[in-house]
Amino acid sequence: MSDVATRRPLPALMTLSDQAARRLKALYAGSHQGQLLRISVGTRGCSGLSYEMNFVTAPEPSDEWVEDQGVTLLVDRKATLFLTGTVMDYEVKDLESGFTFRNPNEKGRCGCGESFHV
Repeated sequence: MSDVATRRPLPALMTLSDQAARRLKALYAGSHQGQLLRISVGTRGCSGLSYEMNFVTAPEPSDEWVEDQGVTLLVDRKATLFLTGTVMDYEVKDLESGFTFRNPNEKGRCGCGESFHV
């Protein structure tokens, strides 16, 4: 018997839905050519944490690189604790469209959906 414990693989930091990958590819080919989407977590709202997204021309030295479905995005290293296993999606509704996050670490959201807590 081996002394080395069997380790299960770690979940991906983030993955993209097909819709999110298509939308990011379109943004990267259009008005955000030469930029990357950077995702971080900030403090805001009644639940305390919120997703923040910005297009940047250069990564921060500590940013994590996420590559999925031929698309690259950046994640602030301080946000990795909150985002591990998250699926980024792109939803189109009757009156709005935008990126959404299915985060297995979330324990709840505020009533307006602007913030979350873990």
